[in-house]
Amino acid sequence: MSESATPGTRGMTAASAFAGMTGVAPVMFRAGCPDCRERFELAASALRLAIGASSRTTFYSFTCPRCGAAVRKPAGERIVELLTGGGVRTLRLHSTV
Repeated sequence: MSESATPGTRGMTAASAFAGMTGVAPVMFRAGCPDCRERFELAASALRLAIGASSRTTFYSFTCPRCGAAVRKPAGERIVELLTGGGVRTLRLHSTV
């Protein structure tokens, strides 16, 4: 990490950078249910990401807050990047070949 990333922050630690913050808004993700067609926002804690060896085995899942359906959707590279960056719990799937 470069010390000159932001002017005026040379020598600043992570703890001092966040000192004085009273709270951080949780990351919210927009999603939709294919069963009831409801659209809603979910916190990172409501989502799960599974990363497999291929695009067919990489997906995210959640439970629809309206109808209770278990939803599983494919996750491409950009979705994986957004979900992991937003704090979604991730499971890495390994094949036993």
